[in-house]
Amino acid sequence: MSTLTRPSEMLADFAAYLRYERGLSGNTVRAYTSDLTHLARFADPETEPDAVLSRVSLATLRGWLATQSGEGLSRTTLARRGAAVRTFYGWATDTGRLAENPAARLASARPSITVPTVLGPNEVVSLLEVAEARAAGGDPLDLRDWAAAEMLYATGMRVGELVGVNVGDVNLDERLVRVLGKGGKERVIPFGVPAARAARAWLEGGRPRLAVPPPSDDAWLLGRKGKRVNQRQVRESIHRLASLAGIADIAPHTLRHSAATHLVQGGSDLRSVQEVLGHASLITTQRYTHVTADRLRASYHLAHPRA
Repeated sequence: MSTLTRPSEMLADFAAYLRYERGLSGNTVRAYTSDLTHLARFADPETEPDAVLSRVSLATLRGWLATQSGEGLSRTTLARRGAAVRTFYGWATDTGRLAENPAARLASARPSITVPTVLGPNEVVSLLEVAEARAAGGDPLDLRDWAAAEMLYATGMRVGELVGVNVGDVNLDERLVRVLGKGGKERVIPFGVPAARAARAWLEGGRPRLAVPPPSDDAWLLGRKGKRVNQRQVRESIHRLASLAGIADIAPHTLRHSAATHLVQGGSDLRSVQEVLGHASLITTQRYTHVTADRLRASYHLAHPRA
């Protein structure tokens, strides 16, 4: 296989393509480039990674994935690594950097379907009641944490999406919020009356006391110093509320999983849940049917006399 460009440029160019043309997150870009570096070291640990990647064969790719499978790597990781090399070599040949695509006939590994941890409806209610009770004291940070918790559960959005929401993205009259998801994809998510009540209390009684004029950050959620809140601060607040509610320690993502599961249990169709969550593939959303099936099975075995 011949290279049509300086090989030392390829990984950097590929990372830029993923970030700026495909709009992938920094975590995905780092994961893909790390996977390609791992492949290069497997093929030839003594040579610069980009130079190795320019002469990798289909047999090498298969051997790389087979070795990792034998070492017990999860199917999810194997699927991502397969996607990384297919994306890389597709890009390299499409842009004329390589003459041939060794990954064109590489079989795809199917990721395993993992059943996420979710809270029961009563546990979610307990957490949100604790958040509301704390907010009743009027402290702006408690009002913010109540609004954040309610919105995470009401919309099923990711914590990274939540901290990116601006004031103008929240429509309290229509009870809709606009978020920017993975790959720079925008979606609008509805939320209910309890979340709207918490959001209004935050905007009227909490946010003005933290905002720093002029001009204040247009972020919907602010930290103590009047700047956009970060993911760590939201995680800490959810950990704290879970502890006060007497439930297992959870992350904000658990509220996302719980919202999706409760939507499915309540009869919402998977396509609608997919739209709410911003999943690119329905396969990802389908794992929530496994959660409900597992709970039904457990209930059956406990209750049925001939189970």
